[in-house]
Amino acid sequence: MTEPLIRLQGVTKRYGSGQAELLALKGIDLDIQAGEFVAIMGPSGSGKSTAMNILGCLDTPSQGQYLFEGAHVESLSRDQRARLRRRYLGFVFQGFNLLARTSAQENVELPLLYRGDTANVRRTAAAKALQAVGLAGWEHHTPAELSGGQQQRVAIARAIVTEPAVVLADEPTGNLDTQRSHEIMGLLMALNRDHGITVLMVTHEPDMAAYARRMVHFIDGRIAKDAANPNPTTTAPDVPIAEGAV
Repeated sequence: MTEPLIRLQGVTKRYGSGQAELLALKGIDLDIQAGEFVAIMGPSGSGKSTAMNILGCLDTPSQGQYLFEGAHVESLSRDQRARLRRRYLGFVFQGFNLLARTSAQENVELPLLYRGDTANVRRTAAAKALQAVGLAGWEHHTPAELSGGQQQRVAIARAIVTEPAVVLADEPTGNLDTQRSHEIMGLLMALNRDHGITVLMVTHEPDMAAYARRMVHFIDGRIAKDAANPNPTTTAPDVPIAEGAV
């Protein structure tokens, strides 16, 4: 087996000190291979969100090692972690996190703007990403003019516009109805299956986790179970994915 894309070794996370100390992670070991689709599950306070923040370079371990493509992320400076996020990671959130008075095109362009790309490069890449999630022709609509499912597609387009190695999705269907939820899961599944994007998804919904090929369960700051999904969901409502769009 090849070296993992992501490796956590003995990762511990502490908040506070003394009697107020909270041990959110208690020595986590986790390997993620490139191209996996992993559901991270667990009750509130189990450590799953803390682990996701560390994986997304939004936080650092108190102890232990985080390796990304063999590089020790825990040793990087804040600026270096920010560069890693911009180059390799895309984020999808439950609340969409779109700018309300900004068009879909401009929302998708934001990561490229932060990266310093030219206006022409930004426009071309954003149009390509919106096409990839089935929103060609919706470039100039604001979030208020889009359904919840369409807003989450814009958020996914924003996550993939930089052509990341990994998409980290935090409860991506939490604000959607059942039909739209399965559409978004079908989209994530297609991006993973057809374009090789590694997907790490936090969810508390078993029917959404069923799309993943591997499930990691957190309880009380530890990994209680890590196993392949023997029967992953393989069908979902059709979501247009343009060939070669990502």
